Amino acid sequence: MKHRLLALALSSVLLAGGAYAQSGSPNIPAPQDVAYPGTIKLEVDASNLSQRIIRVKETIPAQAGPLTLLYPMWVPGGHTPRNALDKIAGITFKANGQTLDWKRDTLDVAAFHINVPAGATEITAEFDFLTPTSGAQGRVVMTPNMLNVQFLSTVLYPAGHYMHQIMMDPHVTYPAGWTAFTALDEAGRSGDTVNYKAVPFDILVDSPVYAGRYTKNIDLTPVGSTVPVKLGVVADAAKYLETKPKQIEQHKAMVEQALKLYGAQHYNHYQFLFSLSEQMGGNGLEHQRSSENGVGTDYFTGWNEKTGFTDLLAHEYTHSWNGKYRRGKDLWTPNFNVSMQDSLLWVYEGQTQYWGNVLAARSGMRPLPASIDALALLAATYAENRPGLSWRNIQDTTNDPIIASRAPRAYRNYQMSEDYYTGGQMIWLEADALIRTRTGGKKSLDDFAKAFFGVNDGEWEQQNTYTFEDVVATLNGVMPYDWATFLRERLDGKKGLTGGIEAAGWKLVFKDTPSAYAKANARWGGADFVYSLGLSLGKDGSIGDVRWDSPAFNAGIGTGATVVAVNDQAFSTDVLEEAVKANTEGKAPIVLLVKEFDRYRTVKLDYRGGLRYPHLERIPGKPDYLTPILTARK
Repeated sequence: MKHRLLALALSSVLLAGGAYAQSGSPNIPAPQDVAYPGTIKLEVDASNLSQRIIRVKETIPAQAGPLTLLYPMWVPGGHTPRNALDKIAGITFKANGQTLDWKRDTLDVAAFHINVPAGATEITAEFDFLTPTSGAQGRVVMTPNMLNVQFLSTVLYPAGHYMHQIMMDPHVTYPAGWTAFTALDEAGRSGDTVNYKAVPFDILVDSPVYAGRYTKNIDLTPVGSTVPVKLGVVADAAKYLETKPKQIEQHKAMVEQALKLYGAQHYNHYQFLFSLSEQMGGNGLEHQRSSENGVGTDYFTGWNEKTGFTDLLAHEYTHSWNGKYRRGKDLWTPNFNVSMQDSLLWVYEGQTQYWGNVLAARSGMRPLPASIDALALLAATYAENRPGLSWRNIQDTTNDPIIASRAPRAYRNYQMSEDYYTGGQMIWLEADALIRTRTGGKKSLDDFAKAFFGVNDGEWEQQNTYTFEDVVATLNGVMPYDWATFLRERLDGKKGLTGGIEAAGWKLVFKDTPSAYAKANARWGGADFVYSLGLSLGKDGSIGDVRWDSPAFNAGIGTGATVVAVNDQAFSTDVLEEAVKANTEGKAPIVLLVKEFDRYRTVKLDYRGGLRYPHLERIPGKPDYLTPILTARK
């Protein structure tokens, strides 16, 4: 095991001469960079599919005296303390055959205090992890045909030590006959139990499992590469595993284009974990040598060649470089119960959002026309559908995972949410276009990616952190410029976020018909009237969002209501579209019958602007940098 010299050096800087505070409780030992004596044996039984309960047993080396065990709370990649503490039950601790008393810390409820009796050399900890049995309780992770074991949720660990100093010996029991995918290396099997090689605690937590009845592991390793990359797919039924050769070629091309971009790999093998399910909850969560990805069953079988695939896999794969190997300095912590800080998420997530979409285009996973149409939707968002920018900037949204824990918003466009993703993407597009413009296309943000993320090829067992100043210095190494001011003006709301579109030789326009990409990706099968009336609706007329200060909002319509009728006709998106068209001269006001709880009321909208849907068009005579950005590297 390679020693984490880099992480240790960085941690000493973060400590600034003092110890990390372990929450606000004086009763919990602060983490120290010292080895935990012995190896903790972790036994996870994930075979109880009918009741969806995961049984956990840990054998923990210990010595007489007080011992504090922690349940991890900060979710790496979630940027917030939202782990499933509420779902563990039946906790017992034993030593020398006797049950031990335990007490929860009242200042940090994820900490459990135990007194190890004299003569004991180990204790056993046992508990049940009660996975959600419906989506209302959280993300479903066990179904009759697949499961997702996240070790972050199925382990207690000793306080007082850096997580990479705690060795874990993991064993997982799966349903009979199932196949499991993980970045962990197998050490052997005993029946349905897989014994994995011992790893430090942080690597264990960073190596979740997808397992299933219907599975397929697709080789995505580029030709000539000696480092394996696999796409491990689990599905609700075998028929959803069927793939076309072109689909596999595009996924391989995505991996190849990523390697051309970064010029290095920070893993010794990489395992995509990919669920195609209407039963297990969808997700997207990054790890160093793997990623968790969950979509619907028709990812392959319902593929539309013109609109292509989502950028999910490309986004999470990019995180191996940006977010896992390299991450913001204030996001590095010695364990998962010390508070993280999210100030640099506009790099961690914002630039990953940028490269995820770029790699989807360069690989053909999303065709060029669809990629441009997707960018048009984003440009329109920050041109007209973020009135919240009047009071809140992108930098402040990096606090949102902690503030809101990713809860839904009543008026997202005004409250804003984690806009460091897409707002960050727009900032990095402008940076890329600026570099290309000022260097005549000789340099680009690709050069930044290689210089910033492509260092130390093959290194993965430690993290390489960065600061705002490091980002600026690397950008200046690509092209000298006042990058600090450029970034701060956009992050702090002093400049708009759509400058990259025109800098790349395109302009945002609105037409009376949506793009093919927008139609294919319409939510709930409904319709988007955001840039006309100022609302979006589901197929049944349910209002998902109302743009602040829009015609609909100013007429008193709010989110959560349902449009029942339009001009005395039963609601349909076609009927509403015709009503909008008919009132362009103000001769046929739009009258909506709106249901709010058990009440109905009539709302009159005298909107005359016609239907408006975002598109991008070339600016005549200006160099096109967007097409080269989205074109495959040779």
